[in-house]
Amino acid sequence: MDEQSLHWDDLQTVLAIAQAGSLSAAARRLSVSHATVFRRLAKIEQRLEVVLFERLRTGYCPTPAGEDLARTAARIAQEVDAATRRVVGRDQRLSGVIRVTTTDTLLHGLLSAVFADFQRQYPDVVLEIVVSNQLHDLAARDADVAIRPSNTPPDTLIGRRVATLCQAIYVAAQGSMAADTAPATDWAWVDQGLRPDDAQLAAWMKHHADQVRYRCDSLLGRRDAVHQGLGAAILPCYLGEADPGLTRVGKSLDELSVDLWLLVHQDLRRVARIRAFLDFVTDALRRLL
Repeated sequence: MDEQSLHWDDLQTVLAIAQAGSLSAAARRLSVSHATVFRRLAKIEQRLEVVLFERLRTGYCPTPAGEDLARTAARIAQEVDAATRRVVGRDQRLSGVIRVTTTDTLLHGLLSAVFADFQRQYPDVVLEIVVSNQLHDLAARDADVAIRPSNTPPDTLIGRRVATLCQAIYVAAQGSMAADTAPATDWAWVDQGLRPDDAQLAAWMKHHADQVRYRCDSLLGRRDAVHQGLGAAILPCYLGEADPGLTRVGKSLDELSVDLWLLVHQDLRRVARIRAFLDFVTDALRRLL
C-alpha cells in the first residue's frame, strides 16, 4: 500500500475536525482523547505532506486541501451509512439491538412499562434507550427508532401517528389554587425556560398567564415545581392524571394537543425486530391513550 494512501480512520478524523472546529469537540465525536486526535492529524499531514487545517485562536479552520478531504469523507460516510442500513434491513432475526430515542417525560410517564413488557416478550432483543429532547439523526444510525410528540414530523422518515397527547392545567392537590375562582391571569404560573421548545405552549402562556413565578426547561422539573406549590402549569394529561399529588383544573386544552409519533428510517422498516417493536409499542400506546 502506498505510504501516502488514506485510510477510512484518517477521513473520519479530518471530517470530525472540519465539522466540530476544534480538536476537543472532534475527540468527543470520535470517542477518543484530545491527544489522540492531535496525533492522528499530525500523522496524516506528515504522511500527505500537506497542511489540512489552519490553527487559529478561534479553532481549526480547514485549508482548501482540508475542505477537499472533508467533502470526500462526508460523501463516503453517507454511502457507508446507506450501505449499513440496507444490510441491516435484510436482518429478519427477532434478536439484536434496537436503539430508541425519546424524551425523559415520555419514558417516565408512558414508555418504561411498555419497554419492559416488550423485553419480556422478546428477550433476545436488547433495547438501548437514548433520552433526549432533540431528534437524533436516524439517517446516520444515531438511533433506529424515535418516539416523539410532534405535529410536524420530518418528511424524510417513515412514521406512525399512534395517538394524540392532550394537555391541561394542573395544580398541587393539597393547595388552594384548585378551588380558586380568580381568573387564570391572576394565578402564579410555572412555565418553560427562556428558550421554549414548545411554541404552541409559549403562545398560550403569553395570552393567559401574566404572573410566571418559576421557569424550567424540563417538563418533569415543571411538574415537581407544581408539587412544591410554586404555581399552576400546563402538563401532558398522561403525566398529570397518574399523579395523586396533582389536580387538573378544567378540561384538556384542545389547542395544545400534539400527536405522538413512532419514527424510523425507511431502510429499517422491514427489519424483523424493528417491525415487531413498532407493532408492539403502537398497540400498547393506543390502549393506554
